[in-house]
Amino acid sequence: MARLLSPVKSAEATGSDRRITPARQAGWWATLAVFAAAALALAFLAVPVLALVGRGIQAQVWTVAPADLGVGSAVALSLFTSALSAALTVLLGTPLAYVFARRRFPLRRVLIVLVELPIVLPPVVAGLALLLTTGRNGLLGPALDRLGIQVPFTVLAVIIAQTFVAAPFYIRAAQIGFQNVPREIEDAARVDGASGLLLFRHVTLPLTWSALGSGLTLSWARALGEFGATVLLAGSLAGRTQTMPLLIYNVLERENGLEAAIWTSMILLGLAVVALLLSQWLGHQSRAQSALREM
Repeated sequence: MARLLSPVKSAEATGSDRRITPARQAGWWATLAVFAAAALALAFLAVPVLALVGRGIQAQVWTVAPADLGVGSAVALSLFTSALSAALTVLLGTPLAYVFARRRFPLRRVLIVLVELPIVLPPVVAGLALLLTTGRNGLLGPALDRLGIQVPFTVLAVIIAQTFVAAPFYIRAAQIGFQNVPREIEDAARVDGASGLLLFRHVTLPLTWSALGSGLTLSWARALGEFGATVLLAGSLAGRTQTMPLLIYNVLERENGLEAAIWTSMILLGLAVVALLLSQWLGHQSRAQSALREM
């Protein structure tokens, strides 16, 4: 008799388990809210970019980009100055990142904060700080005048502004990369006779190249899109200091200005996508190298 009744009890138990309890219903609502918020955030971030791309494709702005608004010179200047900014960032930022990663000294944390501050500093404030430093009446103005160096409203000002706001991205990534190099590997290389620059070139640098490359890519993209600090320190002189972001801002009120702005924006967007994909790939390579070293 017990055996005959057991299937009935099992069915009743199964049916009770399938009932929607208040806790399960609350879980469904929570899941739905999470997906709704995620979809809203995705739309908020993606729709404006898609709108820009869609408008550019619809108008075929690459076939009607006006040359008289200085689009070509702005593109060339941006690529030139951002390349020099990247080179300057590597030249000066790599030793600084290495010191931050490998040395402990007083006020180290304070100095790291000062170096990384331009990441969160409003670009206009960064430009004002640079102007008060390198301007004619700035902190270094008299010394620069004696050397015959003029910074404001020159290509040099563009490079300085781009480097100031973009270098911290590289320095931060490089510092993390140097910190993740196992000391055991370097100690083994020292036993084999490597030291100093030889050790850095043949051991430390190959182990951190992906982290350095990822940080440099983001730094270059940030320099390419710099606006606030550049406009304060270098101005927006067409054919001289007018980079692509400055051109976009200046031509909107002119005839055919919208097409030129969209055309230039799509160039910046394409370069930013390439830089982001490259940075993500290099970041993946860096994590893979770290995982292999830990095995």
